Amino acid sequence: MDSLTERLNRLFTGIVFDMLSDMGRPDQVLPADIQPLDPAGGVLAGPVWTMSGVPTTNISKDQSLLRWTEFLGEAPAGHVVLCQPNDARIAHMGELSAETLKIRGVRGYVVDGGCRDVSSVVEMGFPTFCRYHTPFDIVGRWRVDEMGGRIRIGEVSIVMGDYVIADRDGVVIIPGDIAEEVVGAAEEAARTENHMRSAILDGMNPRDAYLKFGKF
Repeated sequence: MDSLTERLNRLFTGIVFDMLSDMGRPDQVLPADIQPLDPAGGVLAGPVWTMSGVPTTNISKDQSLLRWTEFLGEAPAGHVVLCQPNDARIAHMGELSAETLKIRGVRGYVVDGGCRDVSSVVEMGFPTFCRYHTPFDIVGRWRVDEMGGRIRIGEVSIVMGDYVIADRDGVVIIPGDIAEEVVGAAEEAARTENHMRSAILDGMNPRDAYLKFGKF
């Protein structure tokens, strides 16, 4: 884990969003229907590695699987894969693929699409976020198109060098050029919230706490 990932992993999406919003960037949240397979799975955070694909009928089973296994071998350790499959029908992650990525040190997977083998993926503890579940696989129907390029999910443009934080509330993308600033501000805001929480628990009026700490 790089130091920024380690720090980000101790935060949560709400406070990171607040800092982005304060900086004029409230547009960094992925669509709300991209949700964790395991709602109790905690925080997924790290640098982004992008992948995109397209549905196709002009591909053999071997061609689609060879290209998929190429992706599994290229995804770098310590990163979170963000996938734009340009598809709303097929599963773009499953048990064996998730296990392969986990063994290779990939931190997790976020896809603007589907997943299968849900119980197995949850049981192995590989953090995965997706829109839907289906047994319908990619074989002979879909192919990886590009790795490492710019993708767009919802209204958010995502490139290599960006960071992601995801939890039960959703998924937030942090632009790489302000990632250090955002994480530092979120850490400071979290400390302030802790002081305010302690004050309220000690009996301070919530309005007075807001006036003192400037947050709620």
